[in-house]
Amino acid sequence: MQTPRHALTVDNVIFGFDDGELKVLIVKHGEGESRGRWGLPGDWLKEGETLEQAASRVLLDRTGVRDIFLEQLHAFSEVERHPGERIITVAFFALVRSDAHVLSVGKSELDARWVNVRETPELIFDHGSILSKALARLKHKVRHEPIGFNLLPEKFTLFELQRLYEAVLDITLDKPNFRRKMMKMNLLVSTDEKQSGVSYRAANLYRFDLKVYRELTQQGFVFEV
Repeated sequence: MQTPRHALTVDNVIFGFDDGELKVLIVKHGEGESRGRWGLPGDWLKEGETLEQAASRVLLDRTGVRDIFLEQLHAFSEVERHPGERIITVAFFALVRSDAHVLSVGKSELDARWVNVRETPELIFDHGSILSKALARLKHKVRHEPIGFNLLPEKFTLFELQRLYEAVLDITLDKPNFRRKMMKMNLLVSTDEKQSGVSYRAANLYRFDLKVYRELTQQGFVFEV
């Protein structure tokens, strides 16, 4: 009996947050049947490479970022997910700070850009389903773990933090209630600094208490809206 052969790839759902919008990185393919169409950044699993190493490589190639939040999402193995041959992909999702990356295009790609996660064009194959599953995972995480450290600049305003939660959960939050909950966690530390270069009244800047952040990441919490 002949042993069946399946190709294996990794696909990355790379989330970013900029100007109050949750964004995802998409790339326009430059080769093969999907040439000229948009999809998630990914690549073949190389010989002697683990799935995590492959996903980290794809992330580094597209953003120039190392050692950031990267988590395995799910294996997608539907028989007809790719035309022409059987390809199984393992998807990962990553969180990238808007001020800590340099976007670049892969060697087999025509373009790469950040788009609002809820305004993406039609994606190739089952990449739309992969994105939907990653967004659902992110929504769950924001309710049970702190994620702002991975998406916000080192110093941020409470308004920016609230807009992050609103962008992920796709809801509008009550300002006083949100700030009360955040302060109750003892997660934020005032920097005694204010915004600069704004035309409106400058807001106070905060940073995360890394010790409390790690404790909340390990222990978890429930953020109710």
